[in-house]
Amino acid sequence: MSETSTTEREQLLNTYQEYEDLWNGDFSKLDVVSEGITFYNPGVPDGKIHGREAFEAYLRGVRSAFPDWYVDADDLLAEGKIVMKEWTVTATHEGEYRGIPPTHREIEIKGMAKDVVRNGEVEAARLYYDPQELSEQLGLTEE
Repeated sequence: MSETSTTEREQLLNTYQEYEDLWNGDFSKLDVVSEGITFYNPGVPDGKIHGREAFEAYLRGVRSAFPDWYVDADDLLAEGKIVMKEWTVTATHEGEYRGIPPTHREIEIKGMAKDVVRNGEVEAARLYYDPQELSEQLGLTEE
């Protein structure tokens, strides 16, 4: 691997770390998300959110409902402008989430993500997980 590609990979990993820090509650890292981000999530209406402000509002809502929300990257692959990761989220439902009153249940969700990074910003992010699993763990539907 050339020195340039090593540096580019390090920058990609640094950007990803800031993005993970943001998900874990450090909103000082919000600038790691591009103004025009497209965030694809099977658990939101229309399956996507567009723009930094809308993304921030969504993430603040998640963090309000699940104050101890923690994302851990179990496995990570970074190449070019793409970061692929397998992740585990753990959290406790302590606030209203999409109209659902707190259940005080602990959740653990596993999934995958593909993030596109350009110029040190996450330009697009796509989550792959089963929203039904979240509903089941919150006790909203039967397993």
